Amino acid sequence: MTKFTVNDRPVHYRMDPETPLLWALRDASNLTGTKYGCGTGDCGACTVDIDGEAVRSCQVTIGKTEGRFVTTIEALSPDRGHPVQQAFAAENVSQCGYCIPGMIMAASVLLKRVSDPSDEVIDAAITNICRCGIYPRLRGAIRRAGRIMRGEEQVAAAPPPGITPEDAARSVPALGNPAPQPKR
Repeated sequence: MTKFTVNDRPVHYRMDPETPLLWALRDASNLTGTKYGCGTGDCGACTVDIDGEAVRSCQVTIGKTEGRFVTTIEALSPDRGHPVQQAFAAENVSQCGYCIPGMIMAASVLLKRVSDPSDEVIDAAITNICRCGIYPRLRGAIRRAGRIMRGEEQVAAAPPPGITPEDAARSVPALGNPAPQPKR
């Protein structure tokens, strides 16, 4: 059994220790904000924060995560109030949105280390791929999030999602217990 902390909650996965963290998060914990993109660690859609480091969760096994602290997009701020989420909304960064959770996680890790990053620092730290080409707005949003975190700027809050993760899981039939099948 593999034990570590996900979103400030201890977890015990009864899965093969070689299982990629991405699949444990998505399939066992129903944390579907962490996206599968390429499976090779190139795109960054699956980026999570592990002990303050932006990590591609498709490339780390749950066995290698033993005893560590994992933060996913769901725990960054359930009400979308984190400065990076606010800045992404204010700068209208999202297009299709698929890459955004990984981008937000990578940006939040970067801003913990460097509060006022240059474009060069942003480009070096955020190697996530966006097929929609949001990179100019991405840089602006990260710089804006830094200003928000430093208390130099405020933005009108993005609306909260209107549903808790628990209620969302209850409202999706595929996430609940399967209905008993009649015996033949």
